Amino acid sequence: MLSFAAPFVFLLLPAPLLVWWFAPPHREQAQALRVPFFHSIAAAAGQTPSQGAIVRRRGRWQMAVAILCWCLAVTGLARPEILGDPLMIDKAARDLVLAVDISGSMDARDLQDEDGKPVQRLAAVKAVINDFTAEREGDRIALIVFGSNAYLQTPFTEDLQGVAALMAQTEVGMAGPHTAIGDAIGLALRTFEASDIEQKLLVLLSDGADTNSLMSPLNATEIAASAGVKIYTIGVGNPQASGHNRVDLDALEAIATRADGNFFVAEDTEGLREIYAEIDRLNPREVETVTVQPKESIGSYLFAAAASLGIALLAGLMVSTGMRTGQRTGQRADHG
Repeated sequence: MLSFAAPFVFLLLPAPLLVWWFAPPHREQAQALRVPFFHSIAAAAGQTPSQGAIVRRRGRWQMAVAILCWCLAVTGLARPEILGDPLMIDKAARDLVLAVDISGSMDARDLQDEDGKPVQRLAAVKAVINDFTAEREGDRIALIVFGSNAYLQTPFTEDLQGVAALMAQTEVGMAGPHTAIGDAIGLALRTFEASDIEQKLLVLLSDGADTNSLMSPLNATEIAASAGVKIYTIGVGNPQASGHNRVDLDALEAIATRADGNFFVAEDTEGLREIYAEIDRLNPREVETVTVQPKESIGSYLFAAAASLGIALLAGLMVSTGMRTGQRTGQRADHG
């Protein structure tokens, strides 16, 4: 299907005709030399002199080529486009941030896999998150890892395989031995600032208590709630442990409550998988369908055709003028 992005340009088509009708012809005065024996010179040259201005007449083919060149140029300025078949594209309607604790305590092997064997906390989280992200088709995901400090591994992206690959490359202690939950929430808020999507979701997993944040987790949660960010928290670990190994379930529950989310506790790999499935159930995937129609511009081809015809016309005029000059020279030689 052919379409024009600037059809109003076709109003220029009659412009040469208007100039032809209303613009006065170009006149130029020049000095002349009076020759008493002019008629003898004209007779010797085989020419018949006449009075009045000299107006070169254009041939029909010249006018046809000139009109065609003008029409091609105007059509090219109208930006002709060939429209392809409409394409339906699913656009992300939700932004999701995964914040994962990789502090030193995540090296503990107190979770059980499907076979009942002990497995490292972070290894279990990696396996579950890998499956979780694989099912997020249509969402944009950002990944944050935190320990003593919080780091943005990936900004919002629809490259789910890239997110899973970066998560698989993380190791315990890469972000420091301590736990900075408040800073992780604050970094998530800064990440959401680049998002113009209304639905914003933060899933935060930790196995400890906040010990190293510059911003209080509850203060950061209040800011998140006011910004419309919903927070789901997952506690992994032993709440009866001491020091850095103790998971502060009360704080995680308070964060989820204040940010209109939910709080979960994972005791094994299967429970962790069920938690992420429940989060998915509570927040079904939303997709915005956008219709896109590919366009291919062909204006450059029309300009090239107009330029080629113009060059061919000019070349034809030069050849024709050269032939007439040669004929006149031959005639003068015959008279001589």
